[in-house]
Amino acid sequence: MSYSEAVFTVTETKDCPFYQKGDEFRLSGNALFLEHTKGNKFIATVIVDLPYKRGECRDLVGELTKILVSYERVSRIPDCDLVCSGCEGLIKLEYRQESNIALAEDIKNYSTDANTIASLLSNFSIFKTLGEENLKNFVSLLRLKKFARNEIIIKKGEPGKNLYIILSGVVDVVDEEGNIITKLRSGEVFGEMSLISGDPVGATIKVAQSTTVLYIKGQDFLKVLNRFPSLQMYFARLLSRRLAQSNIMITKEFSSGMTGNLEQMPPAELFQTLNYNQKTGELKMNLPNGPASVVFRSGAVVKAEYGNKSGKDAFFTILGASRGRFTFVPGLSDEQMRLPELGMFMEMLMEGLRKLDENSN
Repeated sequence: MSYSEAVFTVTETKDCPFYQKGDEFRLSGNALFLEHTKGNKFIATVIVDLPYKRGECRDLVGELTKILVSYERVSRIPDCDLVCSGCEGLIKLEYRQESNIALAEDIKNYSTDANTIASLLSNFSIFKTLGEENLKNFVSLLRLKKFARNEIIIKKGEPGKNLYIILSGVVDVVDEEGNIITKLRSGEVFGEMSLISGDPVGATIKVAQSTTVLYIKGQDFLKVLNRFPSLQMYFARLLSRRLAQSNIMITKEFSSGMTGNLEQMPPAELFQTLNYNQKTGELKMNLPNGPASVVFRSGAVVKAEYGNKSGKDAFFTILGASRGRFTFVPGLSDEQMRLPELGMFMEMLMEGLRKLDENSN
């Protein structure tokens, strides 16, 4: 089974002429509504694999089809129960996302075969950025682990140790008060923020449904990230989306200027937020060793100064600041608008974080 299938299992039957308890129905396909200038279209490709050597109940097939049509894609179907009483019998089925674990089992069974594992993982968005050979090299660093419901995988405030990729199951992203911020599912990653920034883990990850993950150790992840520019871009987009979501109120305030402190928003996150939102203005900081300034034009860094340092050297040094206050002042002078970029933002950020990591060892 691939992660693009939903398995409905029969949990109860009463006088059903076709099926027995334990029978499985595999549901796959898509159901999409397309808007077009020449008329809207609804396209559905629903495949229902029936239990082996069982009869065909069109009523039940119709009910399963309705579920996929309702949610458009298998990946969107939530845990649910289904009752079919289309004839003289009765049958109950259930779908639980934790049953979608065959991919993880395949990886475990073929853990010595990099080609097989690479093939199984090639549809995950994080791996689509890598070529076949690069993916095989990446796979050799991955480890598999299962977590039971309510287990804590990482805890807010702890140092980041691993990057995690969810193979199956569901986890909750939880704040310090126990509130669920969001849910993460198959194919999504977590733990990358603290590894890239060097800051402690920003939120607790708690298992909502039994979950199987692949993980890579932090030191290996940073080496891979430096080796493959395509992964840098993937995580740049991912970090930007995460920062935009978690700091949505902050980013709105940037349009009229904003003041804060680096204990709440470290330089790496602050720079990412300004870059993602393509802000133009000057970020002024009062740091322990004196004033600092980073100038952004449409999100790109065009100038940086700190003490007797300027340019990239100043940018890298400011990244290591953990205390101080900042103020963002929108708008630039004509002269500042004509300044050239110091370099590709993500490359500078990664290089600066790598330097910090090297200096801390």
